[in-house]
Amino acid sequence: MKLPTIKQLRYFLALSETGHFGRAAANCFVSQSAFSSAIAELENLLGIQLVDRTNRRVTITATGQDIAVQARLCIRDVESLVELAKAGREPLCGELRLGVIPSIAPFLLPKMLPRLRREYPRLDLYLTEDQTKRIYERLMDGELDVILLALPWDMHGVEVAPLFKDRFCLAYREGTDRVDPKNYRFNRLDADSILLLEDGHCLRDHALVACKIRNTQKLRPFAASSLLTLVEMVDADLGITFLPEMARGTSLLRNTRVRLSQLSERSYRTIGLAWRKGSKRGEEFELLGKFIAESRAS
Repeated sequence: MKLPTIKQLRYFLALSETGHFGRAAANCFVSQSAFSSAIAELENLLGIQLVDRTNRRVTITATGQDIAVQARLCIRDVESLVELAKAGREPLCGELRLGVIPSIAPFLLPKMLPRLRREYPRLDLYLTEDQTKRIYERLMDGELDVILLALPWDMHGVEVAPLFKDRFCLAYREGTDRVDPKNYRFNRLDADSILLLEDGHCLRDHALVACKIRNTQKLRPFAASSLLTLVEMVDADLGITFLPEMARGTSLLRNTRVRLSQLSERSYRTIGLAWRKGSKRGEEFELLGKFIAESRAS
């Protein structure tokens, strides 16, 4: 019996996820003609039609959708096989795919990565920066090995290793009349004075909870799409916000008039690692977590 190749299954999964031959081929780093040929070969091998190609639209057939589910399980099984082999060799070597959220990556990685390369030169680290929901989905789909995120976050089927607490700070423009940082009280803030990231960013949710923001009238209706935009808005004195302690002294605040003032010790988020439950690389991920925590403290 001739079996599909891992490459063919990966290509078909990319097509089922994007619904577009060109984008799927680009995601797989191959030409569209080579990609199309691989999908056609898979269809011929299985003796079924996986894709309807009409009017420049790509539709996965009903059977194709069932095949995609099974293909994803096959890829996971093969990856588990590789993980099992890796478990018997030295830790933190070979390929490791790490997902990181945007409110951690620019603050923690520049300090951590050079040291990680020095101490583990045989580690091939591939980074993906995206919102929590998306890196969690990619973790569960087998596209990522482990994710670095802010907790709490509602997740299932994973093991979590909390690493350290990251306190929130009041962020304001120097000389602003909007707030007295030395005598900060939430109830003294004017309406529409708090700026936050838009929905989908976990930093927004954590700030709302950790900084006890219950009165939504204090929030400006316009939300920032990125941390850079958020800082620029504070620098223009359009409002105040709440940033993690790890942002202090980083390039994000350089050449701005934005200043940070620590809040209560109870206002914090927890930084942690998460990986699929039952992964054979669990001990390796715990070692990585210990390394990240030590790098931050040093």
